[in-house]
Amino acid sequence: MSFFSNLPLPLIFLVSIVLFAAAAEIGHNFGLRDKQEANIATLQASILGLLALMLSFTFAMAVSRFDDRRVALLDEANAIGTAALRARLLPAPHDAACLGLLRDYVGIRVALTKALEKPAPIEAMLAQSNALQERLWKEAKEIASKDTSMVPTGQFIQALNDTFDAQEKRITAFRHRVPRIVFFALYGIAAVGIGFAGYASGLERRRWRLPVYVVSLLAASVILLIQDIDRPDSGWVLVDPQPIIDAAEALASYRVDTLPAPALYR
Repeated sequence: MSFFSNLPLPLIFLVSIVLFAAAAEIGHNFGLRDKQEANIATLQASILGLLALMLSFTFAMAVSRFDDRRVALLDEANAIGTAALRARLLPAPHDAACLGLLRDYVGIRVALTKALEKPAPIEAMLAQSNALQERLWKEAKEIASKDTSMVPTGQFIQALNDTFDAQEKRITAFRHRVPRIVFFALYGIAAVGIGFAGYASGLERRRWRLPVYVVSLLAASVILLIQDIDRPDSGWVLVDPQPIIDAAEALASYRVDTLPAPALYR
């Protein structure tokens, strides 16, 4: 987990503004004291270019992790839905038992989507999921001992295996964050670049601070957006949980006495 994940987003934005404003003022004061004409335009452009590259690199990294979480949630919803459809084709009473366990399982997955990233609740939900997985697997083993045919028993077992794998993929994507060292490097480069911009403003005759403060505000805003995208559990940019909710609603409507048509069999 990233160090920045424990801090509220408004606080991060405020600290970023203060840090960059302080860097701009320090650089501006050094520029005022320097009596010599210095051509730092090339150096300033290079550092700000490096800052732009670093911002784009970190933004792409955060978006990639966001997409991983979205795809993992969709894959898990599809895997649970497929397992439920195939469970309805199992012989009685295993069809009702497996469908009931899958309903409990998808309920935990929905709760996991809404839970904040705190170790105790997450671990408790994972323990419940693992217990349900074990019960589902015992049901599958019992069915397989009575019926070794690939349809529907073998395909139900394969769907269960995909469902279990989807949990680990989703949890891994949930925990995968932008490394903290990347954010520290980003803040360092931003502070140095804005400091040089402030230094250049101190050397100029007009000594106008507004452009430097605009750059500081934009840099802080982009970093805030990156921090927001990097958080799977809070903020303004979150993965839409609708696929797993749809899967839970579909399972709630299933009845074991109404079998799906072969065309719907996945």
